[in-house]
Amino acid sequence: MTIRPELLDELLKDYQTPQDLFGENGIIKQLTKGMIEGCLQAEMQEHLGYAKHGRKKLESANRRNGKGTKTLKSEHGELEISVPRDRDGSFEPLLVKKRQSRLDGFEEKILAMYARGMTTRDIQAQLQELYSVEVSPTFISNVTEEVMDEVRQWQNRPLEPLYPILYVDCLVVKVRENQRVINKAVYLALGVTMEGQKELLGMWMSENEGAKFWLSVFTELQNRGVKDCFIACVDGLTGLPEAIETVFPQTRVQLCMVHRGRATRSSMCLTSSAKPSPPTSRPSTRQRPRQRQSSIWNCLPRNGTGSIPLSANRGGHSGRA
Repeated sequence: MTIRPELLDELLKDYQTPQDLFGENGIIKQLTKGMIEGCLQAEMQEHLGYAKHGRKKLESANRRNGKGTKTLKSEHGELEISVPRDRDGSFEPLLVKKRQSRLDGFEEKILAMYARGMTTRDIQAQLQELYSVEVSPTFISNVTEEVMDEVRQWQNRPLEPLYPILYVDCLVVKVRENQRVINKAVYLALGVTMEGQKELLGMWMSENEGAKFWLSVFTELQNRGVKDCFIACVDGLTGLPEAIETVFPQTRVQLCMVHRGRATRSSMCLTSSAKPSPPTSRPSTRQRPRQRQSSIWNCLPRNGTGSIPLSANRGGHSGRA
């Protein structure tokens, strides 16, 4: 949908400062409020089957029953909108559902700040400062808890019984915990399905990497339905191949080519660093023996005086006329 330039000029004819556009009573907020209320009126018209102030259907006793007010939290601040009602109470709006108190996009901003390690109090202050929206810490906790329920369902989902290739590795990331930034080990298991598609089987977090924790990871994968895998690509962690063979004894363990290359370069660097050091003193230039330069002139015959005869210099012809 393209907005006509004449309409934009009409909306911005009194524009002077950014506050006129994004402020408390700015154009953006008024447009959002007007469009939401217009869409709700269109939904009510579709629900009843006739326009406002129009002729209603004779077979239907349901009709409009005034409006109700609702305050929505959005990225542009709080919006107070009017929601139409019907006699039967059967109107179910789609744009702003019943008992909905925030627009789409507002929760994503809360989750983005929460993922960056901000506390509920910090998020509350940030929303108040940026969008002039007052939210309680309980509301923020409820938003994050809804996402955590989806995360738990993903973590416990059933898996395929067979994966031809299984990649396992551990990353060290920085996380905020108890007002401190510390290092944590994140365990990753990536499987390749029979169709050739990569699937992240799970993510686990621990204080550091160890074969004992990997054993618990493989046991959890087995409990979620994995029966076997053909090849397990791992790094050089001590005890990791034994942990895999404990749960999947028929799996072939293969060292990752990246880690193999790093190990090869490391051994080459150690070998090159073991070369003998150069001598501390060397003879001066005057003490060095003078060597005759090797050239084609050293191969030519010489007479008793040591000079090159003219016959040799001129291809066997004498220099006399």
